[in-house]
Amino acid sequence: MKTLIASLALALSLAPAAAASVKIGDIVIDNAWARATPKGAEVGGGYLTIRNDGATPDRLTGVSADFAQVQVHEMKTANGVMEMREVTDGVQIPAHASVKLAPSGYHLMFVGLKKPLVKGEIAKATLNFEHAGHAEVDFPVLGLGAVGPGAAMGAMKGM
Repeated sequence: MKTLIASLALALSLAPAAAASVKIGDIVIDNAWARATPKGAEVGGGYLTIRNDGATPDRLTGVSADFAQVQVHEMKTANGVMEMREVTDGVQIPAHASVKLAPSGYHLMFVGLKKPLVKGEIAKATLNFEHAGHAEVDFPVLGLGAVGPGAAMGAMKGM
């Protein structure tokens, strides 16, 4: 039992802090995170959930960061083949709805990384919305194979 408690305490101490929710106008940004990249990688991924609590749709029109160029991409299956493409006209955030940017769907691509994304660090980016304006967002960097915040803790429940 002591080993289990020590293992849980170690895992919690090594886990990056969860990103705080960011609110701008009717838009709420939650669960932002990025995946660590290997040394020499030129691209990385960023993920988050955008919720629109307002009665009017909004649109994510772009993202900027100091550490890389940021593009919004979408992965989808067409004719049985997974395709990824850059989304150049933004992402619609419907009124009273959420849009999740996650692996295998809409996501952020950090292109031309100036340095690797390192587990435990925070990557900062600015999200630009058509109506709500600009939001500064922290992306805690999780491990190389991470699937999202809390996934490791979910796996530990079986211990």
